[in-house]
Amino acid sequence: MSTTLDDVKYQVAIANRVLAELGLATGVLASLGHASMRVPSAPETFVVKGRGYRIDALAVMRPEDMVVCDLEGNKLDGPPGSTQCFEIKMHSCLYKARPDVQAVVHVHPRFTVLMSVLGAGLVPMCQEGIQPGQGLHRWACGEPFPVYPHARTVQTEEEGMEVARTLGDHVAVLLQGHGATTVGSSLEEAVMNMALLEEQARMNWYAWCAAGPDHPRIAPEQVVEMTGRTPLAELPHFREVLARRGEQPRVAGAWQYYVDRAARELR
Repeated sequence: MSTTLDDVKYQVAIANRVLAELGLATGVLASLGHASMRVPSAPETFVVKGRGYRIDALAVMRPEDMVVCDLEGNKLDGPPGSTQCFEIKMHSCLYKARPDVQAVVHVHPRFTVLMSVLGAGLVPMCQEGIQPGQGLHRWACGEPFPVYPHARTVQTEEEGMEVARTLGDHVAVLLQGHGATTVGSSLEEAVMNMALLEEQARMNWYAWCAAGPDHPRIAPEQVVEMTGRTPLAELPHFREVLARRGEQPRVAGAWQYYVDRAARELR
C-alpha cells in the first residue's frame, strides 16, 4: 500500500476500527485506546487517533479524524477541535526509543487487565501467537512480558520514557490495572500482537478458574517443537501446489477479515 500521509491516515483509521471489531474497544471501552503509525516519508512524525470528536469511539474513526504529531507529542495537524490522545507521550516516547517500531497500539483489554492486577504471570495456553515468526514466540520460549507497575494514565515525558524502558526490545508491555501496549513493524503486527496477547490472557483466566493458579500450560519443550519444522513447500503433498504458487501461503486471515469489515463503511 502507498505510504503517503493520506494513505497512512486511512490505515490508522482502519486499525482503530479493527480494534473495535476485535472486541478490544467496545462497550464502556468504546472510546478507550488508540493505534498509531509512523509516517514512512517523515519518520519524525506519526499519525494517531486523537480526542475531541463529536462521537469519540474507535469504531467510527475516519481518515480525516486522524491527528499528526511529532516525536515530542506536539500536534502538527488534525481536524478542528481535536487534540492529541491523552497518552500521546506513550506513542512519541516509544517511537523515539525504538527506531524499528513503525506502529503502536494501546487498549484496555479485560482479561489482560485482570491478570495483571492478580499479578499472575501469563503462560502459553494455546497455539495462537506463539509459533516461530509470531509476535509472542519469544515470550512463549520463557521471557515474561514486562510490566509497568502503575494504573495511572501515561501523560508526561518521564512516564512515557518509563514505559519505553519497561518495554525494552519486547513487543508488548502490560500496564498493571490499566491495559497493554504493543508495537510492531506494521499496523498489522501491532494490532495482532494485542489481539493474540488478549487471547492468551483469556485462556489463562479460564485455566485459573478451572484449575487454580498452578494450572497446566503448554510446556517449553512443546514450544520448542514448533521450531525447525520442515517447510510446507518441502512436504510431498504440498510441493507441487506451492511450486505453482511460487510462494508460501500467507496466513493473515483474521487481520484481512477484520480490515475488510472495518473498511466497508469507508468505501
